[in-house]
Amino acid sequence: MEKLKERWGIEQNWEIIMILIVFTVTGSTASFIGKPILHYLNITSESFGSLGYWVTRIVLLFIMYQFMLVFFGWLFGQHKFFWNFEKKMLRRIGLKRLVD
Repeated sequence: MEKLKERWGIEQNWEIIMILIVFTVTGSTASFIGKPILHYLNITSESFGSLGYWVTRIVLLFIMYQFMLVFFGWLFGQHKFFWNFEKKMLRRIGLKRLVD
């Protein structure tokens, strides 16, 4: 636990629990609302083909996940951690100019 606290730059054990809860809630929520959003946009495997549907769904979930991660981080009192996490992720995928 101490290595994780040092790596993440946090001080309390409860912060680790909150961070893990945020990751869990965000992933579950993104997955849960992804299908209704695709249905609303009329994106189906019949209209896009199986591969197109899944690529679209994964891209949509990835984008939603990024926004929800910061939102749920803020909601659970860990905004600073998740905003830094988000900036690091965006830099890694080549979107550095969005966060600097």
